[in-house]
Amino acid sequence: MRVLLAGVYHPEIMRGGAPQIFYDLFKGLQAADGVDPTLLAAVDNTLPALHKSGARITGFDGRPDELVFLSQGYDYFWHRQPGDRLAEAFEDLLGQLRPDVVHFHHFMLLGLDLITLTRRVLPAARIILTFHEFLAICIAQGQMVRTTDGSICRRASQVRCHQCFPGHAPEYLFMRELWVKRHLADVDIFTIPSRFMRDVYVQWGLDPARLVHVPNGQGEGRLTRIAEHPRERRNRFGFFGQLVDNKGVWVVLQAVELLRAQGFTDFVVELNGDNLRFASDARRHEFETFLEREGALPVADRLVVFNGAYEVDQLAGRMARVDWCLVPSVWPEAFGLVVSEAWLFGRPVIGSAVGGIAERVVDDRNGLLVPPADARALAVAIRRACEEEGLWDRLTAGITPPTSRDAMTSAFVDLYRDGLPS
Repeated sequence: MRVLLAGVYHPEIMRGGAPQIFYDLFKGLQAADGVDPTLLAAVDNTLPALHKSGARITGFDGRPDELVFLSQGYDYFWHRQPGDRLAEAFEDLLGQLRPDVVHFHHFMLLGLDLITLTRRVLPAARIILTFHEFLAICIAQGQMVRTTDGSICRRASQVRCHQCFPGHAPEYLFMRELWVKRHLADVDIFTIPSRFMRDVYVQWGLDPARLVHVPNGQGEGRLTRIAEHPRERRNRFGFFGQLVDNKGVWVVLQAVELLRAQGFTDFVVELNGDNLRFASDARRHEFETFLEREGALPVADRLVVFNGAYEVDQLAGRMARVDWCLVPSVWPEAFGLVVSEAWLFGRPVIGSAVGGIAERVVDDRNGLLVPPADARALAVAIRRACEEEGLWDRLTAGITPPTSRDAMTSAFVDLYRDGLPS
């Protein structure tokens, strides 16, 4: 069975949950019996050296069966390519590979129109699309967060979207919805990593019979023991992820300042992440200013340590340095891969009570939940984690291993072979 797995970014070009799961699935498919996968990772100009004159689809770093799709001038409103040449290159690739299954693990930087093109070129192929957020529905970067006040948006509509983006008339937004749904009509199966996403997409109009829940897989499906330094108190906290606005690292910094103002300083927060350049100017300035002030303090008085970016093989070492994992996202995460990463190493999560995080973390059983964007509530949870005797042991005992990579791969292979009829 030939499978073309197309998604956004190679994880060695851009760190993030979606690229990592995309690549993990590819490696899993390579190890699966009877499956011949090819990976196609869409990239923008993040690595300009990849964009050679006239090149549209090319190999990646000399690796067999790993290709990059050199997206240029991508239209993020309509999610389409501006010209024909990239579509022609994709059509040529389909003709060369003749895949039985085309699995779009994302459509950003590829384009919705490539779904329709695939159906025209390969009418018998099974087409799968995995959603990682709400880009099909929401033009606010697919995050379902109101630009008017930063609150969580529970339902999209022409008027509500116009309120967030007054420059787009309701009729224009209605045309976008028709455009998106027309291309999605050629998808056989949609997969979603969390169940709460299903309700959002069903409310928007997708057929619930075509929506299948496949959790993201991580590791071997068992807790991984890591060497750690003996600690009398469980008062070290870690943030892992991208340093962009929606991941909420700014909420952590505000919570630290609140605790410092209260005179409570018996804790440390370690920040691990990258992509600060994609944060808003205001949040980037807030982050840089905080670290500058923190760095000017005596070492003994510093409450926050910034460790910078990390690779997957560095995760165990960084998790060993902390007791708790902070996941303060301010948008309804589709899944929250960092929750799996924390659980993989037996670390309870203190996370936002929204989206996939709230679906997976059970408050006071395997972690703690706080309202999103609420620095005061997060500060209370951090202090409780430090002071409540036995809390860490009790919550750690409630952790179950996350879904394994093999289980995720097996679920997708079953869909490829026996899913809904084309």
